[in-house]
Amino acid sequence: MLHLNDDEKRMLAGELGEPRRWAIAQQVAVGEFFDAEDFVEVSQVHLCADTEALGPSGVALLERFAKAPPAERRVSVPTITDPRGADFKRFAQIRQPQDIVALERRAADAMASLSIILTDTCINYQSVLPPLHGEHLAFGDTGSVIYANSVCGARSNYEGGPAALAASLSGRVPRYGFHLDACRGGGTRYRVVDAPRSLTDWGALGALIGRQQESYWQVPVVEVGGAAPTSDQMKHFGAAMASWGSTAMYHVCGVTPEAPPADRSASAVELRSRDIDAFYASFQPSRETLDVVVFAAPQLSLMEVQQLAQLLDGRRVHGDTALIVTTSPEIRHAGERTGLVGTIEAAGGVVLEGVCFYQMHARVLAEANGWSTLMTNSAKLVNIIAGYGYEPVLGPMERCVEAAVAGRYVR
Repeated sequence: MLHLNDDEKRMLAGELGEPRRWAIAQQVAVGEFFDAEDFVEVSQVHLCADTEALGPSGVALLERFAKAPPAERRVSVPTITDPRGADFKRFAQIRQPQDIVALERRAADAMASLSIILTDTCINYQSVLPPLHGEHLAFGDTGSVIYANSVCGARSNYEGGPAALAASLSGRVPRYGFHLDACRGGGTRYRVVDAPRSLTDWGALGALIGRQQESYWQVPVVEVGGAAPTSDQMKHFGAAMASWGSTAMYHVCGVTPEAPPADRSASAVELRSRDIDAFYASFQPSRETLDVVVFAAPQLSLMEVQQLAQLLDGRRVHGDTALIVTTSPEIRHAGERTGLVGTIEAAGGVVLEGVCFYQMHARVLAEANGWSTLMTNSAKLVNIIAGYGYEPVLGPMERCVEAAVAGRYVR
């Protein structure tokens, strides 16, 4: 039986308004399903609410709550947003239809009325407010959840759009899953024999481990030699693992805060560079010409934007190939200030802010622009984008740039 305190009982009775009554009622149902004993208060919420996921009915729900009195509709804890489905300043550059943009504006206006901060980023742990060890969260984006649980040692389950919205209004979530010590221990060990060579190698490694997971509750333990990984490397690693395996947490021995020690005597699944090479080889194009090169999923950090600008400096993207970059508004602004965005745009690239490619009604974009073959350095994106009608090709950033300049796949 789920225990409710006095504040939660007041919410459920509707004494604090309809939005909070709706929120706690949904969370009670979830908590009872997972046999939660009570609720745990969260310090921040990350809300996935692009219109491809919301649809008109989801936007209408937000708008209904936005009409409530201010005291009833304001979120209870700091709440930020995942990427939206349209860059309001640059949508015409990629032929995004006006009706999609209009629906996104409605959603954004409604969320602003709820006092949600429109950060529009999936790399909130890099650019907004990195969580701390032991902090309870309600994060929705899979890449944000796995990074928070694993690298930061914070605590969150995957909270889909309605669940994260409920958490923002109630300020709590049911205490189950990765909020509990019992769910955070390590499982199968993976020993990486050959150190990854690029961000894309890290993503491929995450995908290889992720697709071997049989349950959301499994927590792989990874032993990797060499220098400690960077934030961007862990970002690509976790985002791909979460995409390929619905995995919410991992341990890297000697790196992540809750990891067990490395144990060379323990049995482990070995992963080598040939396994990563075979993963790349599983994404081969059926034709040489290339329609679009995408750097997204997750959004690029400022360091990645710098790397891309250096690779494109003084060069020009082929006239028959588009090059799309997605990042957060904060990172794009920093890239403009430091001249990095100017370098990418001078080469023919389009730098979008506040969006991620697969959340932008990608099938509509393919039809509007005649795109089919897509190359990316994201092991997460190649797992998703085929479902939108694209033929994905995976390669490190350097090879993606060479392909964009040549207008064809470069081996």
